[in-house]
Amino acid sequence: MRISYVRDEVSATRNPDAWGWIFAISGGACAANAVWMLTSPLRWYHGLPAAVPDTGPFNAHFVRDIGCAFLATGAALGWAAFAPPWRTALVPIAALFLGGHALVHVYDTASGALGPTHWWVDAPGVYLPAVLISYAAVAQRNRARIDGGT
Repeated sequence: MRISYVRDEVSATRNPDAWGWIFAISGGACAANAVWMLTSPLRWYHGLPAAVPDTGPFNAHFVRDIGCAFLATGAALGWAAFAPPWRTALVPIAALFLGGHALVHVYDTASGALGPTHWWVDAPGVYLPAVLISYAAVAQRNRARIDGGT
């Protein structure tokens, strides 16, 4: 019985809805960033067009640690893309990391640890994903309540 339920759940989501596409694309971006961070941390540090060297000296271990967080976030969003019943559990996890990461950037820029150009430099790759996925977490929770969940 359980196997057929899982099979039906996956087959029903082969064509993702709009949120599914957003989660798939966002999760793919997080996973790609993670792979780059894990496999080539020095190239990522200098190559990412987000002025990463402004944040401090290179530390390969630290870059790989954060790469693991991006990998987990990408996996959660990728799973959420194709398993709608799991979205209310998975999307808030991704939002927690992306939102926390964005808040660190806000603090560092507001306090002067990073220059004011970082408001714009960080907008597409840090702030936008955090806002989008945080909004999605709330929307998925509200949708579950309307559909009869908790």
